[in-house]
Amino acid sequence: MTYQEKNIIVSFCSQILILGFFLVRILELAQGGGLEFEKVLRLWFTVIILQIVVTIVGTILAHILSAIVQSVQTGGEEPQIDDIEDERDKLIALKGTRVAYIISSIGIFLAMLSLVFGQPALVMFSLLILAGLVAQISADVSKLYLYRQGF
Repeated sequence: MTYQEKNIIVSFCSQILILGFFLVRILELAQGGGLEFEKVLRLWFTVIILQIVVTIVGTILAHILSAIVQSVQTGGEEPQIDDIEDERDKLIALKGTRVAYIISSIGIFLAMLSLVFGQPALVMFSLLILAGLVAQISADVSKLYLYRQGF
């Protein structure tokens, strides 16, 4: 597995966990008497902080563990890190970014549409966070697919 694929898989797993956390908490808030500004704002900050911290810590741990496994497999030799990025990697990243922008744009449109239908602004902002998470997951899936396809 390449360096880029490890990063994508870690990002994908962390985004799935954060999305699950976000959806569970939003549903709890919605069922528990509606969306209150302070609770929703706290949830937004928690999701953003989690996204940053979990992705960074997960990436570091994944590389440490893969280096340990590689050292054990090679008999103690120093592990090789293939973090060189070529044109193919850049093109795959651009295609993943394009997918993220498309999904994000659709999500932003739907969030704005929620205001037209009379929903509170908290719903719109929650939909924006949801769209960002889904866009990142979609980008990771498309990049992983392109790497596995051998593009």
